[in-house]
Formats: sequence, structure tokens, C-alpha cells
Amino acid sequence: MTHDPALIAELVETAKSLAREAGQLIIEGRSAAEVTATKSSSVDIVTQMDLAAESLLRERIAQLRPHDGILGEEGNDVAGTSGITWVIDPIDGTVNYLYGLPHFAVSVAAVWGPATTTQWTTLAGAIFDGSGRLWSAGMGMGADCDGRRLERGDGAPLSRSLVGTGFQYVAERRALQGEVVAKLLPHVRDIRRLGAAAVDLCLVAAGQLDAYYEHGLNAWDIAAGALIASEAGMKVAGKHGGPATEGLIIAAAPNVWDELHKLLTAAGALDLFDAQ
Repeated sequence: MTHDPALIAELVETAKSLAREAGQLIIEGRSAAEVTATKSSSVDIVTQMDLAAESLLRERIAQLRPHDGILGEEGNDVAGTSGITWVIDPIDGTVNYLYGLPHFAVSVAAVWGPATTTQWTTLAGAIFDGSGRLWSAGMGMGADCDGRRLERGDGAPLSRSLVGTGFQYVAERRALQGEVVAKLLPHVRDIRRLGAAAVDLCLVAAGQLDAYYEHGLNAWDIAAGALIASEAGMKVAGKHGGPATEGLIIAAAPNVWDELHKLLTAAGALDLFDAQ
């Protein structure tokens, strides 16, 4: 399919509207947020605001784009007929959100094709973060933050790069990821673990992180952020340069991506998710 620029622009505006409205909802409701459920472990939490934000997003998508599908974190998938699926994360960084830390976000993306990270094409994405910033991108149209265009060129050498990452909620998996970090740390400026993949990818797009990698995410964690980083000029890929997936995503300037991939390979990171 040849993607119509007018359609992409329309999807970007819709994604921005959705992310902004849900983002304002969760920020206004944060003081009353409480844990209502857990997922992969006792520390992988869901609040009532996760559920409220996803409900809002689903309602708005049904109103605005009734023929599109929906893939979301907290609810049932919806099969559409248009070929477009909305991939939504009502709160990425729920633990930060619960603790009053600003590193959380609503993430909304429109993808074309099968709703899997290895097969879809991301057309549009928007992320509204806990600081009130609205990040967005359209395929082939660039990326911006609050109307400021994001453009990255070559990055600093890896030895002077600030690298973001994250860890899973299952203790045994975190231990393995910690071993990878220990091997990588001597080769970079430093490591940051901020707790929300969607925002981390935006920070790479803005140059506030030089690079980012993580294992074991979900499709909704990376759909919008990967497009924003890519449209800002970053290389966003997975194992051996293939599609970024739930198994592994690496985002870095093109001139250092291969070196970071090589170091992660030496640290045993490429097969870490597969081994779990």
C-alpha cells in the first residue's frame, strides 16, 4: 500500500488529540490513584487510572475511527476492517505514576497491517508525558515535541554516550538484565533507568539520552516511541538490525548503533529474552 500523506497527517492529529486528552485525565487523577490489580508479578501494577484512561481511548477511537482496530494493554483487542490498528498504552510507567515521579506517559500509535511488531508499519504516533509535553511523529513527516521539530545527527562516541535501559518486573529476569548492564557500563558514559520506555525513546529523539535498549517490552510500549525516535533520525531496530520487537529494541544514532549492538551481543543480551 502507498500511504497517503494526508491520511498520515490526519492520523497524527488524531493520535495527538487522544494522547493529550488521556494524559490530562491521568495527571488530574494521580492524587487519587490506587493499585487495583497486578500482572506479571506483585510489583507489576495496574491502577484504576490505567483502566479509566484506556476506557477513554477506546471510546474516542470508536467515535472517531469506528472501522479501525485496537490493541491495548488493559482491555480486549478489537479487530478492525480498515487495515489500521490503534496501539495504546494508557499509562507507561505506572510505578512512577503511583510514586509521584514525572517519568510516565500515555502512548498512542496508528499502525498499518497485522498488529504485530514484526509485521506492522507505524504510520503515526503521539506520547503525552507526565511533564505535560506532547511528542508526535508521522511516517516520512518527521517528529516534534510541542511543535519543536526533533532532528538528530551523528551521536557522541559510545564511550561518551548516556544510555537508557529498563528492567522487567520478574526478579529472575531483572537479575539477568543486571548482568548485561554490568558488562556494558564500563564502555559508556553512564546508564539511566528511568522507568517508562515510551518516554525513554522520546528522550533519545530529543538528545537527552544518547541511546536506549531494553528487553521484554510489550508492543504498546514501543509503537509510538520507536516512530518518534526514528523520524528524528535515530536508528531503531532489534536483533541483527531486524525490526524492533518485544524481545529487543535498540535506539541510537546511526554512527554508534552497530557498536552498541556489538557490545550487547558480547554481553549476552541478544538471546536474553529468548532464553527466558
